Amino acid sequence: MASGGGNAAADAKHVDAEVVIVGGGIAGLATALALRRAGAARRVLVLERHAGHRATGAALTIFPNGWFALRALGVAHKLASRYDAYETSRVTNLETGATQVFRFAGNKNKGEEVRVRALDRKALLEALAEELPPGTVRFSSKVVSIDTERAAGDSSVTVVLGLDDGTVIRAKVLIGCDGVHSVVARWLGLSEPASSGRSAVRGLSVFPGGHGVKRELRQFLSEGLRAGMVPISDTDIYWFLVNNTVAAEKEAAGDPVKTLLEVTDNLARHMPAEYLDVVRHSDHGNLSWAPLLYRNPVSVLLGPAARGPVTVAGDAFHPMTPDMAQGGCSALEDAVVLARALSREATPAEGVSAYVAQRRWRAAWLVAGAYLSGWIQQGGTNVGGVRGRLVKVFRDWIFYRFVFPRLADTMWFDCGDLTPPPPTAAVGKSHHIE
Repeated sequence: MASGGGNAAADAKHVDAEVVIVGGGIAGLATALALRRAGAARRVLVLERHAGHRATGAALTIFPNGWFALRALGVAHKLASRYDAYETSRVTNLETGATQVFRFAGNKNKGEEVRVRALDRKALLEALAEELPPGTVRFSSKVVSIDTERAAGDSSVTVVLGLDDGTVIRAKVLIGCDGVHSVVARWLGLSEPASSGRSAVRGLSVFPGGHGVKRELRQFLSEGLRAGMVPISDTDIYWFLVNNTVAAEKEAAGDPVKTLLEVTDNLARHMPAEYLDVVRHSDHGNLSWAPLLYRNPVSVLLGPAARGPVTVAGDAFHPMTPDMAQGGCSALEDAVVLARALSREATPAEGVSAYVAQRRWRAAWLVAGAYLSGWIQQGGTNVGGVRGRLVKVFRDWIFYRFVFPRLADTMWFDCGDLTPPPPTAAVGKSHHIE
């Protein structure tokens, strides 16, 4: 930020940008990169409220639809070469002792790069960030107000943002990529996320000498619990524990020592020794325990996801439970579709409207599918008696064998490429701040 005379200080408090993105996570960085790749904007500013990039969640699984989007963004090759693919999931019901093996990757095959991989979330953030010009991301920037203004005799709308340090930013487009509790989504009037009744502990365990664990997803089911682990490299294993939300979470969440003790000595004490050994090797800096939230699919389908040149993407638009591994993948899809729409439509508002129209149905389906998938795999969250037993029978005999492989096949959605519009197109010029 500039320093010195009074005019310089005043200028530093007033910033103009073509596009402002609130949130510097996966959705925010991918959208910033997509806008540049598509030629939709030259001056993009990403506002991140934390002091640096955060990698909450430790790791994530990228399905083929995510790799298609990463390919369009030009970074797939940087990540695919670092992480091995896997195709199977081994599910063990600890109550019956039965184990099932199914193809986690679905039934399609389109080459080595487009396969299912678990990868370090931090590595994905870095791969996206290093493709952006220096200064694109402004850290420690918390949005405290959003407004719009229209100049006399001008039909275009300018978005005015106020930051907690007094800075005022004006932009032609505002995109909220600020997560589940999005200030932009709240300003638009989208419904607040709801609780699924479940929570998840997630961690990354490190074995400096190598772990020797087979490259597949292992899952263990018991009453009210679903545990899993999958190697992401020769030394690192991503693990999770999904539980019906318990009171102990409030005290232990945020404290890695208490969280690990709650997992190993209470919630998951009856899990196999190999799983508990992985948990005990956790890196405390990559450990989280949080409730699983989602936005009602009806709200995703019908709610106010856009107002003029303002919209949302990723978890700010369609927060979902992680049971189909589509949170990150769908955010990457959003980035590509939004940038392409803004590059092709005549005005920012029309581009935003086209994007929302394209994404509503798929996003609502993914939210609903993820919720139902998790509910069934959990044996019916907080459901007991005859209904609970029927859900478990459906899960053990039908869902894993026939339903989930079909769900995985739907993750081959290709969001398309990012091609800058030709110089003669009327689109791009109308979006730029000259």
